[in-house]
Amino acid sequence: MYFFTKEIWNKSAGLLAACFIAIGYISRSVAGSYDNEGIAIFALMFTYYLWIKTVKTGSIFWAIATALAYFYMVSAWGGYVFIINLIPLHVFVLLLMGRYSSRLYTGFCTFYIVGTLLSMQIPFVGFQPIRTSEHMAAAGVFALLNAYAVLLYIQSFMTKSEFKSFFFFAISICAGIVFMAVVYLTYAGYVAPWSGRFYSLWDTGYAKIHIPIISSVSEHQPTTWVSFLFDLHVLSCTFPAGVWFVIKNINDERVFVMVRLMLTLTPIVCVFAAIAFSHTLENYLKDDPPPPKKQSNASSDTQISTTPLLSKEGRSKPPKISADSKPTKKKSDSKSAGSDGAVTGSLKSIIVMIVIFLIMLFCVHCTWVTSNAYSSPSIVLASYNHDGSRMILDDFREAYYWLRQNTDDEATVMSWWDYGYQIAGMGNKTTFVDNNTWNNSHIALVGKAMSSNETAAYDIMKMLGVDYVLVIFGGVIGYSGDDINKFLWMVRIAEGEHPQDIKESDYFTPNGEFRVDSAGSKTLLNCLMYKLCYYRFGELQVGVY
Repeated sequence: MYFFTKEIWNKSAGLLAACFIAIGYISRSVAGSYDNEGIAIFALMFTYYLWIKTVKTGSIFWAIATALAYFYMVSAWGGYVFIINLIPLHVFVLLLMGRYSSRLYTGFCTFYIVGTLLSMQIPFVGFQPIRTSEHMAAAGVFALLNAYAVLLYIQSFMTKSEFKSFFFFAISICAGIVFMAVVYLTYAGYVAPWSGRFYSLWDTGYAKIHIPIISSVSEHQPTTWVSFLFDLHVLSCTFPAGVWFVIKNINDERVFVMVRLMLTLTPIVCVFAAIAFSHTLENYLKDDPPPPKKQSNASSDTQISTTPLLSKEGRSKPPKISADSKPTKKKSDSKSAGSDGAVTGSLKSIIVMIVIFLIMLFCVHCTWVTSNAYSSPSIVLASYNHDGSRMILDDFREAYYWLRQNTDDEATVMSWWDYGYQIAGMGNKTTFVDNNTWNNSHIALVGKAMSSNETAAYDIMKMLGVDYVLVIFGGVIGYSGDDINKFLWMVRIAEGEHPQDIKESDYFTPNGEFRVDSAGSKTLLNCLMYKLCYYRFGELQVGVY
């Protein structure tokens, strides 16, 4: 982050940006939820930094280094498509702005060729870079950049009017050929269509209707404004100033950060906020130029006329004072200037103190959020009682430990996909679905078993070879993240694959209510999930020891 922001602005902004982003990885690196994003965000920013170096220098060395960093990103996280779409978008915007250069051509062509070949060496990627729609934008910009370079070369042999006619003709022909080729390859099956995650970017309701597994992931839900203030705090208010400074002093690399703002928000918000704070502090901490030295007597403020002091009659006459010399006025001016300087100095001190105070508030807020929201392992929950005492909920870890100690080593466990990695890692048991949600049909089958009656669910589990079923129920303590709360997502995902057996409307009352009491839908009250969660729940006596 430091080097990236330094290339964009200066060293002081880079230092502030590094401080702002420093704690950003903790939510993805605590025990029980160490996720790929813990290293992927570093790979993302490192690739962008090397790309900025490539654009500024036009060096093949930096372009190959960018391709290697991109290869690291591909091997670490499926979100690598951000890079292979964002960098071509940056190139395309530079072309539209008339900022084409040999540096841009050399850097992007080298990066695209080497990076694509390297990414195809990752097993789960394979031939996707040349066969999926998510990668076609990069291929299109690569072709466009080469076509533009050829046109510039041809321009040197033509007059302006001839080239203008040739340019529009060539662009029309090339655009038509590319469009027809992409349409044909897509319908023929050689190029895969856009995935559901990309359709969800444009239509937020698409995934809920067509691919519920995408909407069921909390990361794919729309972010509330409270979350922005909770995670970004003062940065959410100061980064627009950084955007303005970048627009005001635009160049090739700063065009990139303007495009970058559309994707994965937090790192670039840290960059813009750092630019805003850095620019403000530099303006108000720099020393004013020293006042001009007083002139000597020969060139004093009062300009005395050099005309003779004797009149024609031989009489003496007083020296003339020039009209523009006004000593009294200058004294008052000097006084007012001194007072203005004092006010300016006080104003500078106040502004600097406000900026430092805001940064201190941000540090205090980050410390509190880190310790209370992002430091607890996902398998150990913490809450506070009414008297302020802290209560630790260790049920997840104890359940996984029980599975490890009391079940056969070859036993298989059926649960919802949220707990797949934890059951495999801490319980040492085989699961049917886990957090790698690529197999939508398998997850839908588990959802069908959970939302079916016991007879139908037994047949499904027997077919799968299930030994144990694990469900999470928080009705006793009021835990809102249990499986009953997630149950409708199981129904929706199952309905997407098995619409003839599962219908979401069957789990609502005639009034359209989702109820889990005696007035609930009969389909809901008889399904496997409900039976397991509320088994003998009425006999439980809370608070009796």
